Amino acid sequence: MAHLPLVSAPQRAARRGARRGTWLCLVLGTLLSGCSLSSSLPGLGRAPQPSRLRETPVSPLLPSGGNVIVKAVEKTGPAVVRIDTVKRLVNPMGGLFGRGPAIQQQQGQGSGFIIAADGVVLTNAHVVEGANEVSVTLPDGRSFIGKVLGADPLTDVAVVKVVSSNLPVAPLGDSAKVRPGEWAIAIGNPLGLDNTVTAGIISAIQRTNAVGEGQRVPYLQTDAAVNPGNSGGPLINDRGQVIGINTAIRQAPGAGLSFAIPINTARQIAEQILARGYASHPYIGVRLQALTPQLAREINATTNACRLPEVNGVVVVDVMPNSPAEQGGLKPCDLIEKVAGNTVRNPSEVQLDVDRGQVNRPLELTVRRDGTLATLTVRPAELPQKN
Repeated sequence: MAHLPLVSAPQRAARRGARRGTWLCLVLGTLLSGCSLSSSLPGLGRAPQPSRLRETPVSPLLPSGGNVIVKAVEKTGPAVVRIDTVKRLVNPMGGLFGRGPAIQQQQGQGSGFIIAADGVVLTNAHVVEGANEVSVTLPDGRSFIGKVLGADPLTDVAVVKVVSSNLPVAPLGDSAKVRPGEWAIAIGNPLGLDNTVTAGIISAIQRTNAVGEGQRVPYLQTDAAVNPGNSGGPLINDRGQVIGINTAIRQAPGAGLSFAIPINTARQIAEQILARGYASHPYIGVRLQALTPQLAREINATTNACRLPEVNGVVVVDVMPNSPAEQGGLKPCDLIEKVAGNTVRNPSEVQLDVDRGQVNRPLELTVRRDGTLATLTVRPAELPQKN
């Protein structure tokens, strides 16, 4: 998105040539930036509520023969939109000081896609963040004023509504079925070039370290070319089904690494925003650190507060007072080995498993304390909304 602090966009010299990348956005905070675990994956927050998004038609298999990418784009492309934003900023040196206008306008641009025929559009939260005006333009030239129904910065998902009917709809797929090696097709408006199509493959799934430890989204990774302006646009499969929302790219020598929010995650967030205007996130209230044998040796040698095994794992650094974690018996120096029966190897995996729980529902944690295994039960609370 153009109005974000982005560095130069990647360019591809040849299909197999060197690729350069830059972050489209800095999405989400890390787990260690606060004292809570929170997120938004399947089963997030409160119990799921009925939503018309569950009625989104499933795309039938495309006929064999011909170019599958062309057919997939023809199926989904009409529902991919350009989102233009205007943000008004106060100029402290303007007005009486005579250094420009008192109010300055900052323009931005991104992508999105229609998920309901009455004008529900899915995009990235950073695309519409702080926008005073939003316009949505379809490939056929029609343009509408958009209203942001809600945005969730923790997962970088937002829902925009336009007043219309019988609009083209992008069929939603099932990101849980995506496998490395499958076709991945990105559609969007990179660098202001409308309706741009790029293709590659799914390079990896469940990327929990794409933007640092403690992130709240298990990204899909692809080598399809993605650039500023692609933010919020769909990543589709060879059947024309949306499997993700393109959100970030990362620099890598000789290669472009692009990341997309899985559509199952985005759909969960969208359903909550449509139901109540915001997304609910469970948290237990701990600060975690990835443990290594070297770090364990250093801790054991410098303090008597902890005696940690020299292994790779996740150690509790701090527990918030009166938090679900404290009420459940979790203590600093505990080594978390399992969450809800799933073995965890880093803070991101702990975060994602907590995310899959629900507010005020029991969640079991297996911890190692002073060499002894113990099973604790916590009840995640709802992360307070930030104004």
